[in-house]
Amino acid sequence: MSDAQQPHFGDDGLITAVVQDATTAEVLMVAHMNRQAWEATLRTHRATFFSRSRQRLWEKGETSGNTMHVRGVRIDCDADAVLVQVDADGPACHTGERSCFFVEVSDVAATES
Repeated sequence: MSDAQQPHFGDDGLITAVVQDATTAEVLMVAHMNRQAWEATLRTHRATFFSRSRQRLWEKGETSGNTMHVRGVRIDCDADAVLVQVDADGPACHTGERSCFFVEVSDVAATES
C-alpha cells in the first residue's frame, strides 16, 4: 500500500471514519478507527472501529447482528478522514434507525436567504 493510501492518525491515535451505504450513498454513521481497527477492516472486509467510551475495538454488528460488509474504502485529500462504503445487514444506529443522521435541524431551512 502506497503512502497515499495510508491514513494519518491523529495525536490520539484515531482517525474519523464516515460510513456510507455503498448503493445509495446515504451517510449511515460516523465513528473512529485506530490502526488496529483500520487493519482489521481491510483484512476482514467488515467495518471495525475503536470505541472511545469502551476503549476497545468493536466490529459493527458484534452484538446487534447488523454487520457492515465493506465494499470500498477511500481516504480524503489530507488523509485525516476515511470514507467506508458498506452494505449493511440492518440499521446503523443503536436506536434502530437506518442512519444515525435522522434528526433534522429545521431552523436551517428557515434562516436561508
